Amino acid sequence: MEAALGTFAIDDPAEWEAFSRPLAREGAQRWESYLAIGGMYCPACSLAVEEALMKTPGVESVQVNGSTATARVVWTPGRAKPSAWLAALRKAGYDAVPAGDQIAEAPRRLARRMLLWRWLVAGFCMMQVMMYTVPAYLAGPGEMTDDASALLRWASWILTLPVLLFSAKPFFASAWRDVRNGTIGMDVPVSLGLAIAFAASSASTFDPQGPLGRDVWYDSVTMFVFFLLSGRLLGERLREKTAGALQALMRALPATVERAVGEADASGESRFESVPVRRLRAGDRIRIRAGEVVPADGRVLEGASRVDEALLTGESNPVMRSRGEAVVAGSHNLSATLLVEVERTGPDTRFGEIVALMERASTDKPRIAQLADRAARPFLGAVMLAAVAAAGWWWPHGPGVAIGVAIAVLIVTCPCALSLATPAAALASAGALARRGVLVRRLEALEDGANVDTIVFDKTGTLTQDRMVLTGVRTREGVAPDEALRMAAALAQHSLHPASRAIANAAGEVGWNAVNVTQTPGVGVEGEVRGDSGWLPRRLRLGAWQDPSSPRPPLHPSSPRTPLHPSSARTPLHPSFPRTRESSDFSPPTQTHLFDDQGWLATFDLDESLKPDARASIGELTRMGRRVEMLSGDRAAPAERLAWRAGIEHALAVQTPEAKLAHIATLQSQGHRVAMVGDGMNDGPVLARADLSIAMGQGVPVAQAQSDVVILGGQLDRVALVLKQSMRTRSVVRQNLLWAAGYNAICVPLAIMGYLPPWLAGLGMAASSLVVVANSARLALIR
Repeated sequence: MEAALGTFAIDDPAEWEAFSRPLAREGAQRWESYLAIGGMYCPACSLAVEEALMKTPGVESVQVNGSTATARVVWTPGRAKPSAWLAALRKAGYDAVPAGDQIAEAPRRLARRMLLWRWLVAGFCMMQVMMYTVPAYLAGPGEMTDDASALLRWASWILTLPVLLFSAKPFFASAWRDVRNGTIGMDVPVSLGLAIAFAASSASTFDPQGPLGRDVWYDSVTMFVFFLLSGRLLGERLREKTAGALQALMRALPATVERAVGEADASGESRFESVPVRRLRAGDRIRIRAGEVVPADGRVLEGASRVDEALLTGESNPVMRSRGEAVVAGSHNLSATLLVEVERTGPDTRFGEIVALMERASTDKPRIAQLADRAARPFLGAVMLAAVAAAGWWWPHGPGVAIGVAIAVLIVTCPCALSLATPAAALASAGALARRGVLVRRLEALEDGANVDTIVFDKTGTLTQDRMVLTGVRTREGVAPDEALRMAAALAQHSLHPASRAIANAAGEVGWNAVNVTQTPGVGVEGEVRGDSGWLPRRLRLGAWQDPSSPRPPLHPSSPRTPLHPSSARTPLHPSFPRTRESSDFSPPTQTHLFDDQGWLATFDLDESLKPDARASIGELTRMGRRVEMLSGDRAAPAERLAWRAGIEHALAVQTPEAKLAHIATLQSQGHRVAMVGDGMNDGPVLARADLSIAMGQGVPVAQAQSDVVILGGQLDRVALVLKQSMRTRSVVRQNLLWAAGYNAICVPLAIMGYLPPWLAGLGMAASSLVVVANSARLALIR
């Protein structure tokens, strides 16, 4: 860090703002910064890092996630300096670099390479030591001379030295750091066991006739270090895979971009220069070639291309973007070069908001993980006391036996598996959901989601789209519905009214045209419609026209209503739905009428556009055994229509924000665990009250700020996915905890009774952690 930025260069706002942002709703006086921590080898290190950072002036709170080795620091720039954090961490034995900065990748890459070298050295020496140990195990009394036995012990001693001095260095460094800080981490009993085993073995090697006899544990020491490093090496790989969604997202933006310099020349060509993305400002014109990533939010000035927005929305199908249309940072330009005018950069982009959400989630800890961290220190203290007691119990049987039992107890009881059980599973699930366009802002939400039995949907913007659809056509006798629709569409094409847009979209390619079209605001559109050959032009009017000389359009005509959507089949509503006289008669939806010279010609029923996946998603939740409700501030009639179209039986209309909040509270008082799905401004209080809050990605920032989960693309089927993944996560966490508890319940008594040799204790401890991490990694795959 010092070589790259200088000792105090990081205190320059231009530097720390690159990995920091002002806290929303709290003004710019308080900032949050993210650091990548080096030297963390177990979840217990989180407490040491938090304590070191909290001691620096101006730091208000610190959250550290051991699984991702990241820290979130909330601080006041006027009272704190980032250089003080790095100094405090160095004093505590840790390194740190700005999270998301490119210089963070170099030390991480070096650390991974060094871990691999330590593992290789431990593996090579272990095999050699085992080769020298086998003759001592197999030889009978008198079959091996003292000189040969001493030679094998000395060879094993020499080969164990690089394992202790190089391969096991992270364990001893971590243990010494904890002891120096007055704490007990998970590496303390491990390092103590290794030190005692090597010291006792060395004493036996140097003085075979001494009080310890000829017992040596070189094979146990080298084997344990190799097994432990194997678990950590694989754990690092699995952690990169499961926690890699955040790093992949943060690295998605390019480092540089081509920015236009000055105005275009006479031929229309512009000159471009390569500049860092960090230097982009609103109004800049940038060129994005095919295959490149869009670095900022903007609008296309020239060109047309297919753009992949899967990273931001979870949708795999590319979309076309052409002149005048918006492109967002983090999306991939696939087919052609685009000239884009920058509108938003950095944290103000949609991409920046997503990164902020994921950063906050990556530093979050589930409740069970917090309890495990708090319980780690007293548990480790009890482990050391148990080792001393076991050694004292076995001392009358010989010092060699007693030391072997103490070593086994110290090694086998390391609670790594217990501490990894919950965070590893939660992080794997969050990463899998992120790759499908679902951001988990709070890891505890995965615990809450598994217990949800009631899902409450907001109506407008959550279940519906921002346009109307045609649901039915009624015509006078002798006129076919499709013919009336085409005539109305010929007029509707000349109007931007939502009802006209719905009729035009439903008709598709009309083939007819209207001339001499005029519009009357608040009433409708009229004109002369010309059709196929042989069809005489006629003067038509579309809208809410009133003509006393013409027959009035019937509200409930005897002619059958022609439905346009199969989803309009009626489903019964729950009796709790407020039944007014209008809703009991099931009043018709919004209507617009078509007239000709003879009077009323047709009536078109229009309604809100239900999202295409709404009915299937509601059905999936119902099949899962969940109660589904809808709350709406709309009138009873339109709310009732949309509820039965979506397949929702329990619905409430005319709901104010206060009424919605009271309804959620009532459900919770009845023992229900409620998930609220919304996107509007008035959903903020309800989202905050619900046990699990889910916001649609296109919703307003207030709704997203109060939510536990954000569905970026607004797909309703992701709600069921979140609940299913939450149940899978709960199942895996229970399996992990059961395995960790069962392992300790079985192995600790065996070690105390002397049935578990040190080498087998090391194998069991490493295997238990490996099983927990591997079991959690299954959550990274969603069927």
